[in-house]
Amino acid sequence: MSAGKRVAVLKGGQSLERSVSLRSGAHAQDALERLGHDVVAFDVGPQLVAQLLEAAPDAALIALHGVDGEDGTVQNLLEAIGIPYTGSGPAACVRCTDKPLAKQLMRNAGIPTPEFQTIKESSIKTLGAADAISSIERSLGLPLVVKPARGGSAFGVKFARTSEELPSALVGAFSYDGAVLIERYVKGRDLAVSVLDGPEGASPLPVVEAVPREEGFYDYESRYEIGMTTFVCPAELPDDTTARAQELALDVYRLLGCRGVARVDLMLDDDSGELWVLETNVIPGMTETSLLPQAADAAGISFDELIARLLASAFSR
Repeated sequence: MSAGKRVAVLKGGQSLERSVSLRSGAHAQDALERLGHDVVAFDVGPQLVAQLLEAAPDAALIALHGVDGEDGTVQNLLEAIGIPYTGSGPAACVRCTDKPLAKQLMRNAGIPTPEFQTIKESSIKTLGAADAISSIERSLGLPLVVKPARGGSAFGVKFARTSEELPSALVGAFSYDGAVLIERYVKGRDLAVSVLDGPEGASPLPVVEAVPREEGFYDYESRYEIGMTTFVCPAELPDDTTARAQELALDVYRLLGCRGVARVDLMLDDDSGELWVLETNVIPGMTETSLLPQAADAAGISFDELIARLLASAFSR
């Protein structure tokens, strides 16, 4: 792809991940300018389509996390107005953002993912779903992770160690989404494998391990506040475990129909040594503490080259 494209960077928006998106977008914008592109950046809002039609960019780089950016909404709009864009298409975005759907697809494909159940808030009133919670607890076992069915950056993720903690965990997760995922907790090492498209097709990057400095859950603050989490890349793992993690990430990337780039999060079970796939992020963060740039760097891919490859994916759809 020749240099000198007019590229719109979409960032910000109104989701809970706005602050991270602004940082991701600014980082990507700097790289695009260094690469010689004419960059127009938009803090996404009600004027976005009008702004894009006026700017007439050759492509859009999506750094919009959360609602509208990762659920296929902005991708559908860009297709409607004929602007090529980075990353996955609408269908893959829907599959990845809807965690219960993604996990059903993985389970059907034989990809290991922790056992789970889903409850819609509306079903508590209409179907008496609250009476099923004790059965869910018995079938999955404690402790449990309760998370909004959609969303990222660990927002709304709650941890229930006891039966008494489960109702409040559900209420907390429901405050972020009308459906929640109740998942068997896997005690182990928190891993991530980014998959990046290139001239030879999609390939996995080195494994990153996130090690929280304080015992407990890897939450939003741990993920984005510099110094709260130690990141090890490449993760110090046996060669066969590394290969298996990368193989699983590539399998999930293809299963869900991702393009350009995606990050697959996994747990390495302390007890069994098994790898479990948790979820897939179609717009991985590009901040200073984000896992994708760290993995690319470990593979010998500079941040500018990473952005160049991501932009190239917009024109190869």
